[in-house]
Amino acid sequence: MPEEPCQCPDCQRFYREHDRLIRESPTLRQQQELNWAALQSFRTLSGRVLEDLHKQNNSSKNDLIDTHLSSGDLADKSSDTYQQVIADLESINAYLFSIETLMEKIFDVRVPESIEKKFQEHAGELAPDPLNLDRLRLNRLLHQTPDVPDLN
Repeated sequence: MPEEPCQCPDCQRFYREHDRLIRESPTLRQQQELNWAALQSFRTLSGRVLEDLHKQNNSSKNDLIDTHLSSGDLADKSSDTYQQVIADLESINAYLFSIETLMEKIFDVRVPESIEKKFQEHAGELAPDPLNLDRLRLNRLLHQTPDVPDLN
């Protein structure tokens, strides 16, 4: 028996976004471009934040030394946490760079128009328009339970 999909708000948001991305980018080429753009935006944003943290870290070292002298362990813990965040973001950027290198191989793949049409067909099956009248009716029927009768 298949496991029921999770109904928590985070998973529901993921399912909606997943389906939207399939509906709005139903071809191989569009998926390639979408994933490339998402990766680049992630790298750009995390790189900028990391750059700012490095600047802030360098400019506030003197402040941290002064704080450390006046408050003891508290400044050490704050500084350690700050350094850990920087290290984590540097790791994320390294991972993103690795993913980018792998994704470049995806762009080497080109498929004929007939295959792109198959992508579009499957996209319609995997993530139909949620506002389509038939889909709304089907959803209503599928979600009826004996303890929650249909109000129509």
